Amino acid sequence: MDLKKFFVKSELIPAIVQDAESGEVLMLAYMNEESLAKTLETGYTWFWSRSRQELWNKGATSGHVQRIVEIYGDCDDDTLLVKVEQTGAACHTGNRTCFFNQIK
Repeated sequence: MDLKKFFVKSELIPAIVQDAESGEVLMLAYMNEESLAKTLETGYTWFWSRSRQELWNKGATSGHVQRIVEIYGDCDDDTLLVKVEQTGAACHTGNRTCFFNQIK
């Protein structure tokens, strides 16, 4: 598959990470073409850190890895849905999901 189609509009695209079994949304991160290619190659999530300006392998230091189950592109080819088998917490705060701050 030609990955370039996902990066026509921008060098970075949002990747929504969802627990493949429960459907729970775990986090949102950004991928560039290189991180998407590494994700497909290794079977584990790789993202682009906008703050550090570098690739990062989710869970490489914490052990809270995300094994890829399925990846879908949206209808506009500018967002990814990444279904994973999550080991441990997905959020750097130690929470299972990054979406724990209820607004309403």
